[in-house]
Amino acid sequence: MTSFLKHLGGHAGRVVLALVFALPLVFMLVSSFKPDDQIFGDLGSWRAFLPVGALSLDNYTGVFERVPAARFLLNSVLISSITVVLGILVNSMAAFALSRMRWPGRKLVLTAVIATLIVPFETFALPLVWWVNQLPLLRVNGFHLEWTTGWMDTYQVQILPFVANAFSVFFFHQYFQSIPKEIDEAAIVDGAGWFTIYRRIVMPLSGPAVATVAILTFLPAWNSYLWPLMVVQSEELRPVMVGISYFFQLNVGWGQIMAYSSLITVPILALFVAFQRSFVNSIASTGVKG
Repeated sequence: MTSFLKHLGGHAGRVVLALVFALPLVFMLVSSFKPDDQIFGDLGSWRAFLPVGALSLDNYTGVFERVPAARFLLNSVLISSITVVLGILVNSMAAFALSRMRWPGRKLVLTAVIATLIVPFETFALPLVWWVNQLPLLRVNGFHLEWTTGWMDTYQVQILPFVANAFSVFFFHQYFQSIPKEIDEAAIVDGAGWFTIYRRIVMPLSGPAVATVAILTFLPAWNSYLWPLMVVQSEELRPVMVGISYFFQLNVGWGQIMAYSSLITVPILALFVAFQRSFVNSIASTGVKG
């Protein structure tokens, strides 16, 4: 009986905790279908979390009339997807070299990579702006290609500076350490090179780690706000998070803000649900054998 009560209490605690985290999302989603006056009228009761009253899709149609939301969404999907793909490739190869190959100084390099985690982005944001503005850029000028200087107001300035990630390298390194190194030795005896071992052995065994890094890379890329504000001026290149500022100009429409927030939250939730099991498995295995 005591164990049953403990089990029941544990489930009840998890349900309460889930509700605490879910209620803001429920409020956002429900409010996106309500007019502004009803949103404020329902704030003092549980009606704020219930789909009751004058519900409509006016806020969603208003979003696309007020801002180029479709373009912003497309930009964020493009930027986030490319960042994830390149990040998985670059960071996993770096982690493979640090964890599976033997060369002098690799522990020192790993220590230096981990040390960069303590440096906040805000401290090097301005120097990074200066550096990307000095980099060469190949542009199309009519029917000709020409070299210019500066990556400002481009897609690549929103992607390439964030491909290499210290935490992703460390996470892949810890996961690769859990894979027996005897597999490498057997593959080398059979004539396989290091790249073959990486591509055909280590990476196929690292699906959970890849899923976790994909989620952890996608989230900051999708939620990026400060950096695009600093380096992007053209409206057709802006990501979704910058679009939020449009709703605080002139007349503030809270229903439209909730609708826009719902639109940009759905991809994140869908990605996490799709990779949830792999995410949990990779965290557990990395913690046990790291």
